[in-house]
Amino acid sequence: MKETQMGPAIFNAIPRRLLEPLVGMAMRSEEKKPAGGYVPLRAMAPNLHFDFQLVVETTEQLDSFKSVEAEVLLLGGSRSPAYLKAALDLLESVLPHVRRCELQGVGHAASWNADRGGKPQPVAHALRRFFTAD
Repeated sequence: MKETQMGPAIFNAIPRRLLEPLVGMAMRSEEKKPAGGYVPLRAMAPNLHFDFQLVVETTEQLDSFKSVEAEVLLLGGSRSPAYLKAALDLLESVLPHVRRCELQGVGHAASWNADRGGKPQPVAHALRRFFTAD
């Protein structure tokens, strides 16, 4: 079984005793800015382990994706981290009815709202093309 990487490799190299304060600093920094209706990281953080657990569980069952009959669109950004591109490579090799689109000049946060640094227009365009194609 291939080891699952949950984020940039540097996170695996940083000792937990240093990583936790860094994450705390990021949360405190975010709290100094007005939320503008967005859920802050501190509110989401307790649930992140569920995301990571789901990644681990589905990685261990990658072959089960061979039975997905639906057309699947894999969207990625040219500036996305290597570990996310590798995940798309794996899914593309397993899913039977897959289309892959790499959006140029954007990263993982492309789908975020523009006021948070996202570039949702190319994401919307790719989705429109996928859902309107014959």
